[in-house]
Amino acid sequence: MKKIVIDPITRIEGHLRAEVEIDDEGIVQEAYVSGQLFRGIEIILKDRDPRDAGLLAGRICGVCTNSHFRGAVSTVEDAYSIVAPKNAEIIRDLMSLALFIQDHVTHFYHLHLLDFVDVTKALEADPKMTSKTAHIYSSKPYANSHSHYVYVKEKLAKFVDSGRLGPFSNGYWGHSDYKLTPEENLLLLSHYLEALKFQTDISKAIAIFGAKTPHPQTIVVGGITSVADMLNPQRLNDFIFILKEAKGFIDRAYLPDMKLLATAYKEEIKAGSGRSIGNFLSVGGYCFDNENLLFENGVIYGHDFENIESFDEHKITEEVERAWYKDDEPYYTDLNGDGSLKTANADDKYSWIKAPRYDGKTMESGPLARILISYKQGNRFIKPFVDEFLEFCDLELLDFSSTVGRNAARAIETAYISEYIFKFINRLVENIKYYDTETWTKYTFENLPKEAKGRIFLEVPRGVLSHFINIEDRKIKNYQVIAPTTWNASPKDSKDQRGPYEEALIGIKLDDPSRPLEVLKVLHSFDPCLACAVHIIDMKGKDLGNYKINAIC
Repeated sequence: MKKIVIDPITRIEGHLRAEVEIDDEGIVQEAYVSGQLFRGIEIILKDRDPRDAGLLAGRICGVCTNSHFRGAVSTVEDAYSIVAPKNAEIIRDLMSLALFIQDHVTHFYHLHLLDFVDVTKALEADPKMTSKTAHIYSSKPYANSHSHYVYVKEKLAKFVDSGRLGPFSNGYWGHSDYKLTPEENLLLLSHYLEALKFQTDISKAIAIFGAKTPHPQTIVVGGITSVADMLNPQRLNDFIFILKEAKGFIDRAYLPDMKLLATAYKEEIKAGSGRSIGNFLSVGGYCFDNENLLFENGVIYGHDFENIESFDEHKITEEVERAWYKDDEPYYTDLNGDGSLKTANADDKYSWIKAPRYDGKTMESGPLARILISYKQGNRFIKPFVDEFLEFCDLELLDFSSTVGRNAARAIETAYISEYIFKFINRLVENIKYYDTETWTKYTFENLPKEAKGRIFLEVPRGVLSHFINIEDRKIKNYQVIAPTTWNASPKDSKDQRGPYEEALIGIKLDDPSRPLEVLKVLHSFDPCLACAVHIIDMKGKDLGNYKINAIC
């Protein structure tokens, strides 16, 4: 066996390392994925006022700030049985869903695209043929003109000729795994540049109700504080305008680009490259008309799409056998003398990430899980989005369970959200129209219980996020987070079960071990966020309480 080490893995959030063992044919036989930076956010939260949990937990990550901010506040509300008004929940949903859109587009174009696009090959493209290529995947392609592609090509040439490639440096240009034509490369790179502006604009939409982004300020225990923005027609119109512009880019660039990618990599998709073990988890959520949800909850085992179980939070456990913890303390055991991870023995520890399990099994969480579960649970709203993509690309549902398929699920989800986010805006406008302007549930902190326990489960861009809190003497005694990347990037457990990242790497073939593009492509497809993944665990208080989920919107 030959060992390949990639450290650090770039174009992600945080510090991630991968070690894979390949045979003589370059096929991955074993994989170890490691979170390399300890994060002690729970230590900072300890002994704090529970009302401050949101602002502090929001600092877990500079990418997922909405998610942790909302998660922490909602957890405190659950502990105290405080129910925020409908308007507050809608505005929280609008901020969250705008983050979905921003995160997914940014991930594909600016973090993952260069695993598929060869910048140097784009310089060979014919601008006129590029325009014709765009029309294959969209009836009205985005920014599609001969002159536009001439401009993009000239801009790329300046990068290359200057020797300063900037964001396009350190690529494995010329690698055999790049399958796109010069025109397809130029088309996608033109959208890479357009997506830079997209990212800025959609962030403004989040800031309309969040005051700023990242690290919004307006979610508080009991509701929200951006009341003036909610009641200002101009602010609502600004939000709507930005979302309409975003929808145009998604429908005319992002989704067509994913169809192009799925077509070019169809052989790889059909081979199941990057496929994990087939266990998927979704907690569902986002009620848009007092009855219907954007996403359904459920659990899939082993790609069995016909027998989906309902989510049960009591089946969640966590292990630290292979993570750098001992009892209730961080316990770093260092690397081997040659700098490799300690993985030879079953009790070796090699990551700061814990190993959450559902009913004792590893679970993949994220857009792929949401799409599969919602579709097979009979969500009629998401069905046409999935069916249209599968029909266009001549794929089956199982094909989504692959590296490129994981990206396709993310693009479909983005198109779906950009269509239905306006339902949430309409609900808000209707409430205001009929004089429901409540945004905060009044409470007196001193009258709340001195001791309380709470939890929340949310679907956020990268998957299932859960926050847990234990309050004693009106202070945070214990806080715990299980983030989507904790699920996906988890190390092996006591049964030697690999996490989804590791499992997805098994069986892929590296054409050139000195340039392991195939490994990066698989890992990037999960949209890693390591700052969110690493959290301490209280071994003395694993059971934070027993709770019951009521299936109401």
